[in-house]
Amino acid sequence: MTDVRTQSEVKDITRIERIGAHSHIRGLGLNDELEAKPVSQGMVGQTAARKAMGIILKIIQHGKIAGRGVLIAGPPGTGKTAIAMGLAMSLGDETPFTYLSGSEIFSLEMSKTEALTQAFRKSIGIRIKEETDLIEAEVVEIQIDRPASGEGIKMGKLTLKSTDMESTFELGQKMIDALTKEKIESGDVITIDKATGKITRLGRSFARSHDFDAMGPNARFVQCPTGDITKRKEVVHTVSLHEIDVINSRSQGFLALFAGDTGEIKQEVREQINTKVAGWREEGKAEIVPGVLFIDEVHMLDIECFSFLNRALEDDLSPVLLVATNRGITTIRGTEFQSPHGMPVDLLDRLLIITTDKYSDLELEKILQIRCEEEDVDIDENALKLLVKIGTKTDSLRYAIQIIMSAHLVCQKRKGTQVTIDDVKRSYMLFIDTKRSVDFLEEYKNEFMFHHIDNTGDDDSSMRD
Repeated sequence: MTDVRTQSEVKDITRIERIGAHSHIRGLGLNDELEAKPVSQGMVGQTAARKAMGIILKIIQHGKIAGRGVLIAGPPGTGKTAIAMGLAMSLGDETPFTYLSGSEIFSLEMSKTEALTQAFRKSIGIRIKEETDLIEAEVVEIQIDRPASGEGIKMGKLTLKSTDMESTFELGQKMIDALTKEKIESGDVITIDKATGKITRLGRSFARSHDFDAMGPNARFVQCPTGDITKRKEVVHTVSLHEIDVINSRSQGFLALFAGDTGEIKQEVREQINTKVAGWREEGKAEIVPGVLFIDEVHMLDIECFSFLNRALEDDLSPVLLVATNRGITTIRGTEFQSPHGMPVDLLDRLLIITTDKYSDLELEKILQIRCEEEDVDIDENALKLLVKIGTKTDSLRYAIQIIMSAHLVCQKRKGTQVTIDDVKRSYMLFIDTKRSVDFLEEYKNEFMFHHIDNTGDDDSSMRD
């Protein structure tokens, strides 16, 4: 008989990590006095803007601001979105933060006002408090009676104790399966939720610490619970108003949250939920957590959206509105009128305006260095200085940042380990920036279709194939 041999093949699994434009941001980079550090938590420069945002951060954390608006205005590539991301990181997971681009409003399969309403309600959190009965005690003994035939329902008894009392509970099939799944044994300190039957193992009792000569590194010892075995504990859940809207407006309830597009929600449903939430607040069962709605490229909104924002900011359940734009005095979309930042003046009056400035060469160098570290690119000092020069010459920090990875790939192509000046130059020649693109179009304008030429009567050359 021929032996059958099996050969195991081991393959390396490459972990793919997404590196975003602002994945290096960890916070606003402020100290306890809200003073901006020159370089901290991925933030560089813009100390005045970061300090102003730090004040907004503290106001939001104390719940003193709601229905207010903040505008971050500045030239392209000056860190407006980065400051907003730093605010989101500093707020943490407890405070809702919703990111929205101005152009998204027009691409959704719902009305503009419905999309904005859903974004507003996603940014309002409801911290719901409820009390639940828990059994917290040390396991003394577990007795499980199995049928002699091996088939049928298992029955058993669970003996628990605290420092003051001891009690025995009857076990059914469901509880026996839960105890077996969690590998609960005598000497463990556990909690049992009476409402759901969920069992949680807190650790091993200190009284049983000498039962074994050796313990695993993850072994955790806790004190035997004191007082009564049955306790009432307060549990806090944080959900957004939009999640409550979806659950109550769809027949599938909670599962509707995972269905993707939630569609439009009737105003009657929202009014009923607002009334219910107001009742919870009066009874002390819930509290409002005002979050942040960040709309980037806000100049892309039209006059109808701006009118809606004006009204929405006056609502009782309104988050902090944070918007950003890089436009100067330009036309308000949907009208023929011009206004600062492409926004109506009456809405601008409601906003606190924070401005950002151009980065200095030293700040550019530090930002590029941080991006090299984030993208795991080893670059020598001279190549880094050339990148700074490119960013200054092209007046585009984003272009210089994009050159980093392309130069790294050029370096890998020649089997190098460190990006040099030649790699950066090679990438600079392969990928042109906006200014060189404009020069190219001007030089070869007669070769392109539909090239617009001002102050000339000869349009034949602009219509060539």
